Amino acid sequence: MSAAVRPQLSGFPPVLAPDATVLVLGSFPGVASLNMGQYYAHPRNQFWRLLGACLDVEALHQMPYEERLRVAIRHRVGIWDVVATCRRQGSLDAAVTKAEVNPLAAYLKEHAPRLERIGFNGGLSWKLGHHLADYGYRVFRLASSSPAAAMYSFEQKLEQWRPLFACRS
Repeated sequence: MSAAVRPQLSGFPPVLAPDATVLVLGSFPGVASLNMGQYYAHPRNQFWRLLGACLDVEALHQMPYEERLRVAIRHRVGIWDVVATCRRQGSLDAAVTKAEVNPLAAYLKEHAPRLERIGFNGGLSWKLGHHLADYGYRVFRLASSSPAAAMYSFEQKLEQWRPLFACRS
């Protein structure tokens, strides 16, 4: 299927409370996530396991989705994606075309005034969003939680993720 006839895909709204101090920004939901209407729904994506380890909530990845979201919000962690809409075949970031970026800086300033730290889950999210450092946020480039990022073990990914959560206020 050519890019010209692929439908424009839309991402999810942010999971973000006004008291959030940490935000994890992905690139755009994968096919499994879009199909299920859930962030990081692919069973081999390590996002929920990484987040659980960083928050000391061991079984987070095994909880029902709505409970995972409640735990994140309770720990003042937000979840969103840099890309609002795009065209893409499959789930790989490399296949993203016609990307429209979410209005990150304006939205975050208004809706999450206590936000301090932003972690970028993978290369595309970093590429499109690391400029948020210019708005006073501490930014962290994270190893992707995606199963496509198999060059890093879970432990290596966790080592990169922990500093994002080290000094939560």
